[in-house]
Amino acid sequence: MKILPDDLPSDIESLKALLLEQSLLLGEKESSLIEQEKALTEKDTKIAEWESKYQLILEQWRLAQQKQFGKASEVSPGQGDLFDESESDSQEDYSDAELDNQIVSYTRTKPKRKSLPKDLPRDTVVVDLPESDKTCAGCQTPLHRIGEDTSEKLEFLPAQLKVIETVRPKYACRQCEKTETKTTIKQAPMPASIIPKGIATPSLLSQVITGKFQYSLPLYRQETMFKQYGIELSRQTMSDWMQKCSAALQPLYDRLHTILLEQPVIQADETTLNVIKEARSSCYMWLYCTGKDRPDKQSPIPNIVLYDFQPTRSAQCAIDFLRGFDGYLNVDGYSAYKSTKATLAGCWAHARRKFIEAEKGMAKGKSGKATVAINHIKKLYAVETLAKQQETAEEALRIRQEKAPAILEKYKAWLEKSAQQVPPKTLLGKAIRYNLNQWDKLTIYLTDGRINIDNNRAERAIKPFVIGRKNWLFANTGNGAKSSAILYSVIETAKANGLIPYDYLVTLFESLPKRQANESLDDLLPWNIKRI
Repeated sequence: MKILPDDLPSDIESLKALLLEQSLLLGEKESSLIEQEKALTEKDTKIAEWESKYQLILEQWRLAQQKQFGKASEVSPGQGDLFDESESDSQEDYSDAELDNQIVSYTRTKPKRKSLPKDLPRDTVVVDLPESDKTCAGCQTPLHRIGEDTSEKLEFLPAQLKVIETVRPKYACRQCEKTETKTTIKQAPMPASIIPKGIATPSLLSQVITGKFQYSLPLYRQETMFKQYGIELSRQTMSDWMQKCSAALQPLYDRLHTILLEQPVIQADETTLNVIKEARSSCYMWLYCTGKDRPDKQSPIPNIVLYDFQPTRSAQCAIDFLRGFDGYLNVDGYSAYKSTKATLAGCWAHARRKFIEAEKGMAKGKSGKATVAINHIKKLYAVETLAKQQETAEEALRIRQEKAPAILEKYKAWLEKSAQQVPPKTLLGKAIRYNLNQWDKLTIYLTDGRINIDNNRAERAIKPFVIGRKNWLFANTGNGAKSSAILYSVIETAKANGLIPYDYLVTLFESLPKRQANESLDDLLPWNIKRI
């Protein structure tokens, strides 16, 4: 209500009272406005918080959708429509991305069937004209042969089983029998065997072991397969065989372990394994390897792949297996490896994968920063491609030190700038902080040409186990899981050295029973054994 001058009281005390009353009303209104403003601020904060949580959930949902229904390869999409951030960022990073957009031309080649191996047995079938058709239809003159066309088809012969019957004649002395003196019976000893009282030969044992651990064929399926041939061979029997074979191969595994720890660089990884009779929900199969994926005669580093079953994922597992090793260890960001005495080398594949996941979790057209990071890492891998073409580790190191530091310096500056701009709880924020936290480990490969830029070698080596696990699902006991670790190790090491695992196991099962307890096994190592 508006107050006119004539309405005001004339005495001072009344004026003071009115002024005080208006002041109190004004204070109440100001306090009310402050509370309203505070309530609006809290509301805006909550809205922003809920929006952030919503975006994070949306990112995780997009990533889960992509993992289930999208491509599994870590190939970044086209670069043309990915840079729609602020103008400054897009101008700053577009030149980097432009370097990766090179036009590649190639000539499409027509697929050509490979010829069948010449050493396979061949049956020749001649498809000829009947004699009545070997005369000219016009002049009735006999036709003469001017050539021939040859084609090949491959025939499959099912597996054959046969029984090897061992006969050991017994000998005694007739004269001693007549004189009723003590009679001595002589007989040749049984040939040495992996399973002395069993029916399994080295070839059968190799077939069962490679069936499960190389071709992921569970024992219950092999049991059904043998029934087709009229052989009752239970999965319990085959499981018992594999435990005995793993015990026989333990000295070879230990020798490979010793040689592994002598190498300058080792790669490691681990994956879960469900063991029924263990009290824990998840056990782990650890993997340690060295060398390359394929045999290399010029490389002095042997190809070794060893699995190690452990009921936990604690750091003590890595400490015990790597006891005495103080070289370089290529691993991901798992903190357990810090407890070893090895010098840790980070994995750029894992660093890149974090950004690929962030890129997949973002809405279409909103993945500019993730793509920029991927492009930086691409350049490091381009340098690594040149380094791998060098003949020695020293030359590879020289290429790295010439070309990689400038890329790394620019990339780290971009990471530090982006870390101030991106919320830390988003997939992109987590990827940026992972790279920064792992920076010292990620750059250690610049100090030695023998260190790998990533631990993809270990991930590829553990993949056969992961594929097999999808078929046989679990191990029954811890002892069975340890046996599996030894058998997987022998098979994967044989493959890494260019051997056929079946033939290698046959050779081992024929040779090991004839060895003395402390006899050297170096001639049976995959890179020393006569090519099978």
